[in-house]
Amino acid sequence: MKRTHVIDLVEEAIHHSYTYQEYKALLSHLLAEGKSTGHEQSEALTNYSLLNERRMKRLDKTLAIEKSVIDTFAKTQKKVIWLVLSEGWCGDAAQSLPVMNILAEVSDTIQLKIVSRDDHEQLMSNFLTNGGKAIPKLIVYNPQNQKVLNTWGPRPSIATKMVNDYKSKYGSLDAQFKQDLQVWYNKDRGQNIAQDLLQLLQY
Repeated sequence: MKRTHVIDLVEEAIHHSYTYQEYKALLSHLLAEGKSTGHEQSEALTNYSLLNERRMKRLDKTLAIEKSVIDTFAKTQKKVIWLVLSEGWCGDAAQSLPVMNILAEVSDTIQLKIVSRDDHEQLMSNFLTNGGKAIPKLIVYNPQNQKVLNTWGPRPSIATKMVNDYKSKYGSLDAQFKQDLQVWYNKDRGQNIAQDLLQLLQY
């Protein structure tokens, strides 16, 4: 089977990817130097990254995904790689990655791999959302037959509807909406993300 350019980019990204624990360690190391992941560096991005590091640590300890979802992931026999384009400063990624990690950990057949969006711009350009490089972007990849089976991101389905409805009414996202979105994330506690990811098993 002839490999496409996109598959080459996916394979290259996997080769240079981090596990969830490695990704968190990288983020902590950079923050200790006053930096964030990605090519752009600023005080604001570093502050976002600090907030997100605390957020991921909290979610790692407190997330309680529904037992039916956990059981389904524990039983799945489909071997795939979840390749995620992310950055430490991304708030949506900080909400999603801990959920992805829990579901991948209970499965014997799902591997979670994370890469920097800025380090893989060509790959990112093949998985845009409405023409933008929105993250996190999850690529479901079957390494056996070298096929991209599905994608997900940058936000869970309910949050995506909230964003679209707000943009339709007000034109853009402001500070108030971002605060409201964070409140929703806190209340939802990863359940919508888990349900969305459950749908990705239907391939």
